[in-house]
Amino acid sequence: MNSIVIIGGGHAAAQLCASLAEAGQASRVHLVCEEACEPYHRPPLSKAFLKGADQTVQAHRPADWYAQAGVHVHLGDPAVAIDRQARTVTLRSGQVLPWGELVLATGSRARRLAGLGDAPLDNVLSLRAADEAMQLRERLTQAQSVTVLGGGFIGLEVACTALALGKKVLVIESAPRLLGRAVSPQLSEHVLQTHRAAGMEIVLGARTDSFEVKDARLVSLQLNGERREVDLLLLGIGGTPETALAQAAGLECADGIVVDAHMRTSDPAILAIGDCTRFPDRRAGRSLRLESVQNANDQARTATATLTGAAKDHDALPWFWSDQGSLRLQMAGLMPAEGTPGLSTVRRPGANESAFSLLHYVDGQLVCVESVNAPVDHMMSRKLLEAGRHPAPEVASDPAVPLKSLLA
Repeated sequence: MNSIVIIGGGHAAAQLCASLAEAGQASRVHLVCEEACEPYHRPPLSKAFLKGADQTVQAHRPADWYAQAGVHVHLGDPAVAIDRQARTVTLRSGQVLPWGELVLATGSRARRLAGLGDAPLDNVLSLRAADEAMQLRERLTQAQSVTVLGGGFIGLEVACTALALGKKVLVIESAPRLLGRAVSPQLSEHVLQTHRAAGMEIVLGARTDSFEVKDARLVSLQLNGERREVDLLLLGIGGTPETALAQAAGLECADGIVVDAHMRTSDPAILAIGDCTRFPDRRAGRSLRLESVQNANDQARTATATLTGAAKDHDALPWFWSDQGSLRLQMAGLMPAEGTPGLSTVRRPGANESAFSLLHYVDGQLVCVESVNAPVDHMMSRKLLEAGRHPAPEVASDPAVPLKSLLA
């Protein structure tokens, strides 16, 4: 029986192992992990994990689950080369794994700031993996203030955690608003005002330059022409897809490994899933690259169908979440670009003053729902979007009308 080699140790790889085990195919699987531990949950790394030394990494499955399921795990031994003709993967240790089908779940890597150079700095960190989270947690115990460069999800989650730990927090965002690529202007404004009211300093449309480095530490930076001291800096300026192996193997890449609706790359014997992929999205009508746990899990299930001979087109509704201090943000569907013709928004009040949902329509079609501290609305919104239901704005915005009733 031909082996299935999975390169990667994140959410996509973990879900693929679990799905293949459910399909009775686990004994075919070799899981190749760069890190020296089995796949673990990454969202807590920017929140609960940072709050105390008693917090531990949460594994997707117990370590013995893989052996019991029949999955062969290679820890701390990353893949360094793919030979498509011989159908082998070479690991850093020199071990060569033959494969009948190969799955790339290589994820993404944190973007570096060009002005800081390549040399590591003791007080400048990124957050993608458990070892980085451990370093950040240790530095947080010593820091009095935290500067976060980037107003995206990870940056704001860490900023809120640091604020809760009693740190002075500065968030620097070069764009004119927070979360600009992911949420609506209305939600951005609400997040901004909530965090500022909690005591967080946030600078939008920021220009940073003139970095002062001394003894392997970033001492200060210039923010809009003003010199600001730096105690601890988190780089939260996004990520880039990890495509080096795919490119070296001659696979088609374009800001991600290009896959079809079955998760197959330009080589039909090689699949790719998760943050590293660019895939066709029927709902959006264009190719996308999404960095989210749910997308990784959904693509792993699509890949399982392909690998087990039951291929079906990938057609999953994107949804996301982010916990930021007092805010539980949940998004279903993709927010259209600002200025999209026919775009309109209605606000649905929630159970209290801190809860509401924003329903976004394009030409009368519901395309995205953003919920704040309104988990029931989020769950019902996902069901509405998956079912293709488009309740009239005047009905959906009425809190006396349960969204569940609109599914009947």
